[in-house]
Amino acid sequence: MASSFVFEAETRPVSGRGDARRTRVAGKIPAILYGAGIDPVGLVFEHNKVIKALENDATYSHILTLKFDGREETAILKDIQRHPSRPIIMHMDFQRVSESQKVRVHVPIHFLNQETSAGAKKGGVITHNLVDVEVICLPARLPEFIAVDMAKVEVGQSVHLSDLKVPGGVEIVELLHGEGHDQVVASIQAPRVSESSADAG
Repeated sequence: MASSFVFEAETRPVSGRGDARRTRVAGKIPAILYGAGIDPVGLVFEHNKVIKALENDATYSHILTLKFDGREETAILKDIQRHPSRPIIMHMDFQRVSESQKVRVHVPIHFLNQETSAGAKKGGVITHNLVDVEVICLPARLPEFIAVDMAKVEVGQSVHLSDLKVPGGVEIVELLHGEGHDQVVASIQAPRVSESSADAG
C-alpha cells in the first residue's frame, strides 16, 4: 500500500473537550476509530502529516492503514471537522473496515474530455452539479474515483447518475432509492447572451 494511505498515530483517552483542546495546541489532531463491534479507540495524529496526506484526493476514498500501539488496522475516513476560518483540522472520524462487510464511501468524480467535448466545441458552458458520489461496496471493490467522459455530451444535454459507469460490485447509493433520485451530475448549457448583444441583434 502506498505510504500516502498509511497514517501513524498515538492512542489517547476518549475524553472531553479539554483533552482535545490541549492536543490541538500541541499541533496534533484528536481522532476516533470506531466500528466492527469493537470499542472505540481515541487517536492522535500529527497535523502537518495529515494535511500533506490529504493533498491526495484518493485519501478520502481509499482504504487506509492506521498504525498505533505496534499494530495496524484498516479503516476509511468518515468525517473531518475543520476550523471555520483557519486551515486547521479539529477532529477526524475513522471507521474500521472488514473485507466481508460493505462500506459506504463518497468517491470523487473525475471529469474527462471537457474542453474537447461536442458541446464545448460549440461554445457550451459546462456545469458540475456533483463533485463526488456515495457508493456502497466491499472494501476490495472500492474505486479511487469515478470517471465521467464528457466527450459526446452536446449543448443542452446532461449526464445523470444512471449514466455513470462503475466497477462490478459497486452500487451508487442514491440510485437505490428509485428513479426520482437520478440526479444530474453535469450538463452543458448554451452560452448566455448578454442583453446588449441581444439588443444589437
